[in-house]
Amino acid sequence: MEPIATVAPPYWLLAELTYRCPLHCPFCYNPVGYAAVRDELTTADWLRVMREARALGAVQLGFSGGEPLQRDDLEELVGAGHRLGFYTNLITSGVGLTAGRLATLKTAGLDHIQLSFQDSTRELNDFLSSTRTFELKKKVAALIKAFDYPMVMNCVLHRHNLPHVDRIIDMALELGAEYLELANTQYYGWAMKNRAQLMPTRDQVRAAEQVVADYRARIGKRCRILFVVPDYFEDRPKACMGGWGAVFLGVAPDGLALPCHNARDLPGLDLPNIHEASLADIWHHSHAFNAFRGDGWMQAPCRGCPEKTRDFGGCRCQAFMLAGDAAAADPVCAKSPLRYKIDAAIVSATTAGRLAPVEHPIVFRTDANSRVASGLGSAAQNTLGR
Repeated sequence: MEPIATVAPPYWLLAELTYRCPLHCPFCYNPVGYAAVRDELTTADWLRVMREARALGAVQLGFSGGEPLQRDDLEELVGAGHRLGFYTNLITSGVGLTAGRLATLKTAGLDHIQLSFQDSTRELNDFLSSTRTFELKKKVAALIKAFDYPMVMNCVLHRHNLPHVDRIIDMALELGAEYLELANTQYYGWAMKNRAQLMPTRDQVRAAEQVVADYRARIGKRCRILFVVPDYFEDRPKACMGGWGAVFLGVAPDGLALPCHNARDLPGLDLPNIHEASLADIWHHSHAFNAFRGDGWMQAPCRGCPEKTRDFGGCRCQAFMLAGDAAAADPVCAKSPLRYKIDAAIVSATTAGRLAPVEHPIVFRTDANSRVASGLGSAAQNTLGR
């Protein structure tokens, strides 16, 4: 375990205010078993979390979920974060963001909004979210601009919408987005459950990369386009979260403190709860936050790899999901003995150069499907989640 003196303060606090969400996206990073989480932190709890995080040194505060607009106290929390000196960011589907609420959030000191779309077409956007929200999202985008906010538009990419990358970029330009994050699906949570239905082909990814490059050259600084390549199509793992317990501090709706978004699904971590310890104690002393700091935990080939100070061995959650051991090398890495699992997943998405037929329907993020995953419901509830 790293000596406390070497642990820098967290930079980013992510407040996952709720797992409640009006959308039902099959690539949601929330835990598949979120329905088992019944209690949400109170307003007073969140105010204490923010005070303690700021005292630790955190400077950026993201309000996320689920859908953070489901919380009636969002405006109060944004105001408190602003007064504490945080740069505040709302990560939203747009559902529930009215002109009235936006005016109040502006007065409260909200700095930045990230708005998600599922596609550039009404049909696919509404299918993937299992809602009729496409036109609403466009209206919210106009509101964001009307209130003079910088806007990041986010769209998660996968086999169904990668061919529409050019139209997604055109939509972002039409809506006046300053930043467009094209985030290829990372296979955790619900996305892992739907991997066979979402996995693109290499040709799709390469074609999309070329489209992005062409647009970047053409539009210059008008809109900054971020293209996040899916791990599976790289031979080096990403430096997950900038290193475990190094930059990111998440707090889940029930108060669990998380070293990464998906740490809840890692066994044996004994995740601490803000009801039982201060954030300072959690950040510096808890087993969960120290488990993968430094390199003492690393196995071969990571332990002797010159890249370990750059990629930190890759993603611990991915290592657990694919290798069954959170301390193993991320199987995305070409040096991992389990890289074949990644290659097999990619090959299975392609048959003679075409997308393979999907044998199982998409499992949407719904309360009923989550209850099944949590062991709280019957298999009969495991429907398409409409």
